[in-house]
Amino acid sequence: MRVSFGGGPGGGMESLMRSMRRGQSVENRKIGKLTARRILGFARPYRKEITVFLLTVVLAAVIGVVTPLLAGRVVNTIVPEDGKPLAADAGRTVIVIALVIAALAVVSALLSLAERFYSSRIGEGLIYDLRTRVYDHVQRMPVQFFTRAQTGALVSRLNNDVLGAQRAFTSTLSGVVGNIIQLILTAGVMLTLSWQITVLSLVMLPLFILPARRVGHRLAAITKESYDLDARMNATMTERFGVAGALLVKLFGRPEIEAGRFAERAGRVRDIGVQSAMYSRTFFVAMMLVASLAQALVYGLGGWYAVQGVLDAGTVVALALLLVRLYGPITALSNVRVDVMGALVSFDRVFEVLDLPPAIAERPGAVDVPPRAARVEFRDVTFRYPAAAEISLASLEDVATLERAAAEPVLRGVSFTVEPGQLVALVGPSGAGKSTTSMLVSRMYDVTSGAVLVGDVDVRDATLQSLRDTIGVVTQDAHLFHETIAENLRYAKPDATDDELWAALAAAQIDTLVRATPDGLDTVVGERGYRFSGGEKQRIAIARLLLKAPSIVILDEATAHLDSESEAAVQQALSTALAGRTALVIAHRLSTVREADQILVLDGGRIVQRGTHEQLLAEGGLYAHLYRTQFAVTDSPRLADTPA
Repeated sequence: MRVSFGGGPGGGMESLMRSMRRGQSVENRKIGKLTARRILGFARPYRKEITVFLLTVVLAAVIGVVTPLLAGRVVNTIVPEDGKPLAADAGRTVIVIALVIAALAVVSALLSLAERFYSSRIGEGLIYDLRTRVYDHVQRMPVQFFTRAQTGALVSRLNNDVLGAQRAFTSTLSGVVGNIIQLILTAGVMLTLSWQITVLSLVMLPLFILPARRVGHRLAAITKESYDLDARMNATMTERFGVAGALLVKLFGRPEIEAGRFAERAGRVRDIGVQSAMYSRTFFVAMMLVASLAQALVYGLGGWYAVQGVLDAGTVVALALLLVRLYGPITALSNVRVDVMGALVSFDRVFEVLDLPPAIAERPGAVDVPPRAARVEFRDVTFRYPAAAEISLASLEDVATLERAAAEPVLRGVSFTVEPGQLVALVGPSGAGKSTTSMLVSRMYDVTSGAVLVGDVDVRDATLQSLRDTIGVVTQDAHLFHETIAENLRYAKPDATDDELWAALAAAQIDTLVRATPDGLDTVVGERGYRFSGGEKQRIAIARLLLKAPSIVILDEATAHLDSESEAAVQQALSTALAGRTALVIAHRLSTVREADQILVLDGGRIVQRGTHEQLLAEGGLYAHLYRTQFAVTDSPRLADTPA
């Protein structure tokens, strides 16, 4: 007779080996008391499905115990006791029992389908709920969070940990309930049939369980190493397969070295795979051997009892069949703590991200910024970046602990006003607080003290959507998604028509280039827009800004890294974008600074000078120094006229 441990609910080899592999990593973990309540909160919408799911598991376990008993009845019917003749209705009895067994098999198959259906409904529903919650939450985190967290770690929370949490309500839940029911029913029936054989057959179980624990620890160790190596290879591929990484490798002529490092790690993963396969096969063979020996004991001892007239033949067959269904649940339940803790750890890691409060949240009763609001005001603004512990997680940065000390202020008592239609330029040395100032307007961060007002509304009291609609930003490294030009443009206005897209591209001085491409608006821009030059990407970004049509525009060094020809094209596009709009410009080029209605000179987080280009040159000081060292290179004919 073939011995199988895959027939019972949750008793499959795959589930068991997975438990053993992650045993060391979770068996010593402690989970917060509130985790279980929060898990039940996620499960509450699926309580009906979970009830039906558990019912199918229990019924399948009952059928699994009844079938061997019916098989024993068949044997007793066709094997007469003590030479007695067969009963007159023996044939009909056997047929009826066989039909019942067949009916139970059909019911079991239907229950299996129902179990799988409800398992999928519950599991996929939980995956959807958890992923959307985490994704939405992460999107609300401040920019500093993304500069610190490892992208791969965040993706892992959305994939691996969410799947691990989902298993709590599918394989783990069905395995625990099904195996407990099956174990209780099977052991109870076996004890009623023959407590002596039942006890003796279980004596051999430690011969399997104890070595299995040691094998599990070893499997957990090498599997953890394999996961670590996989993570490193993924990180390597993510960096090297990106355009910037691939370019760096080629420029420095390191393809062979990169291939060697990758091959070394991949080779170790290969070796671990072989070891893991052999451990798994050894474990499986040992389990089959012990089960077969136990079954042989049942046949031997049971057969002897049958010869002595203590048991009938059908009981011996039933005991042998039930024994198969006894070893599987016992073995699976020996690792149930690992299964449960593994699922709880996954939930805990997901909750860890959800519990990190967003730095920017919309207040209750927030008001819309007035339509076409175009006035910006800073009132005695002080700002310091939040400590790492306030906006990040050590587990996402792959560090032991995060800094909790407050950072030094980046801005100190900054006050100024940008009137509607004005262009105000921010200049100053690196680290003076220029970009930080611009980010406070769009509320990427909140001020530490003071206030930033847009349209006479404190940005902290404004609805986020109205604030985003009012303000448009172009950075020095315009980001384009790996999608078509049309999709990138419609990110600003989802319902924009093709005519509107072409009009925006024309105003941004980029429509001719786009029309020259084979696919026009359907041209895929490539990763980060690398199929286009820096100037071309900037003009597409400006077209996106024009399509949004904000009343306030922030330019963060939008032409800082462009050559003269590209800069000229972008400047022409910017002149269209800024026409009639309030503009706050962080500038490294004199052409932008000279056109400003007001120039604010920042140093050490303070405004140290303010005025027009001519006024500040005449005044001297930091601006005149910056002009000579940074700006004047673009305006060399006027160097001789520069005030000393």
